[in-house]
Amino acid sequence: MSSSHEWRSSDGLPPALPSMWRLCKLGYRREPGLMIAAFVLALLAALPDALIAWWLKLLGEGVLGHDGKIVRLAAIALGVSAAATWLLRTVSTRVQRRFRDKVTIALEAHVARLQASVATIAHHERPDYLDRLAVLRDQVFVLDHMYMSVFSTCGWLLRLGVTLALLVSIHPALALLAVFALPTVLTSTWRPAVERTAYERGAPAARLARHLFTLATTAAPGKEVRVTGIAGRLAQERRAAWERWYGPVAAARWGSAAWHTLAWAVFGSAWAGAVAFVSAGLRASAGDVLLVLAAGARLSAYIGATVGEIGFLRGIWMDGSRRLAWLEDYAASLIADADLPVPARLHEGIRLDHLSFAYPGTDRLVLEDVTLALPAGTVVAIVGENGAGKTTLVKLLAKLYEPTAGAILVDGQPLARMRADAWRERLAGAFQDFFRFELRARQSIGVGDVPRLDEEPAVVRAVERAGADDVVARWPAGLDTQLGPTWPGGVDVSFGQWQKLALARGFMRDHPLLLVLDEPTAALDAETEHALFERYAAAAHRDVTAADGRITILVSHRFSTVRMADLIVVLDGAHLVEAGTHEDLMARGGAYAELYGIQAAAYR
Repeated sequence: MSSSHEWRSSDGLPPALPSMWRLCKLGYRREPGLMIAAFVLALLAALPDALIAWWLKLLGEGVLGHDGKIVRLAAIALGVSAAATWLLRTVSTRVQRRFRDKVTIALEAHVARLQASVATIAHHERPDYLDRLAVLRDQVFVLDHMYMSVFSTCGWLLRLGVTLALLVSIHPALALLAVFALPTVLTSTWRPAVERTAYERGAPAARLARHLFTLATTAAPGKEVRVTGIAGRLAQERRAAWERWYGPVAAARWGSAAWHTLAWAVFGSAWAGAVAFVSAGLRASAGDVLLVLAAGARLSAYIGATVGEIGFLRGIWMDGSRRLAWLEDYAASLIADADLPVPARLHEGIRLDHLSFAYPGTDRLVLEDVTLALPAGTVVAIVGENGAGKTTLVKLLAKLYEPTAGAILVDGQPLARMRADAWRERLAGAFQDFFRFELRARQSIGVGDVPRLDEEPAVVRAVERAGADDVVARWPAGLDTQLGPTWPGGVDVSFGQWQKLALARGFMRDHPLLLVLDEPTAALDAETEHALFERYAAAAHRDVTAADGRITILVSHRFSTVRMADLIVVLDGAHLVEAGTHEDLMARGGAYAELYGIQAAAYR
């Protein structure tokens, strides 16, 4: 890992210059030729413009000295400089635009790939990470400007260097103009940091304002917004949240602008003094005075452009590169120790060893000191009241989070040292909070096993396993039906139908090591759920799991549907309270037997 991984600044982001260098290397890997051409042209376009002050000096001396040869030479040089500046700037702009168009696609794909490949989902729930990602999402579409800003900054620095050399050729003391320009440089680099701090401090309020805007203007919450009549309240709350964000940002901008104005006043006074020093103090020639006037005027313009570009570079583009570098480091850190292969089959099974977990940003343990063995080739049911930790346990088994304490062992090897993507290739299942893929039905199911997305026999088998035949049969186009009424020819799909499609998607993989069914039938009645779970359990045993040692996990808060499981795990208040077969737990007369009796009585 690079040195930028090894330490962080006070805001928790990687340092600026190494982050910018990493982004430059990314652009070079994607488009080396265009990047070099854009950089060279930016420098070449700076030279003719910077030399105009020298040609003006020659022109003035030629006119005052009645030297026609020098006048003609200076006039031609001015014309060539003007034409070359225009031509090189035009060519440079077009090359840079071509480079930006290509690198933009690469950057957007890179950020999307990074976010999708992060091994866990903690970054979607930690407020500080959400703020960083929100700012990065706003910046990624213009992050390609950083390259142009770097090229432009180098061009302005070259102009500045040539101009200072011309001034020093008259008198070394004129180099002090650069010293008097330092306050403008300092305020230009300081302003963005102040404004960025205010911006990030208000990021939660900005996210809230965006969320309230989405609530008030999108279709999903539209019915409830109108029925409850909260549209006006949403608008008021959105305005208040926006003002909580914008107020401190505006104050920071006004304060930094005042200091920046004062810095420019210092430089303007120094420039006026330089002109007086050359004309009255040195009694220099008219050509030298003309050079100081022209070069000094250009110096102020060049310093303004340079510090302005540095401000943009530091305040927006460099900040974006730091966030991108942070995301790269964060994604890499989660697989840095993943050096163990995923087993081809399970021999012993999965063991939870003193497992504890608290969600990011909280101290409350959702699971506490859970020790449990899930034998290979078994059907395991996890039951408990809402909030007992059932879904959290499933998320940990899927490596969506890393345990706060303890470990998960797969055939005796720590799951934490196995790559998340390789482990999830051997994971299948369906979840209560499934996503509705509004694609063709065959694709909405087929994404459960992307390599076999277009294999109709595999999709048909998954539909049969999920008992979703009746759903597909209702549609005239069958598996070719477009899902979602907002699409041309799309059908409206009920929640129960979506749930069955999600089940079918979960059954696309033929030989998973771990099959998880996390309350995927919550919208169905108890009898239908019981029948489906019973079929899943029977199929799991019928498949002779010795082929892969598959563990099937059924999660439900309905105790009556899981009695066929080989092992029933009872969670209550973050703790494992009981584990055993239905008969064992009923004979024990503990929490399971009590809750089972209560639920059974409710259905009589």
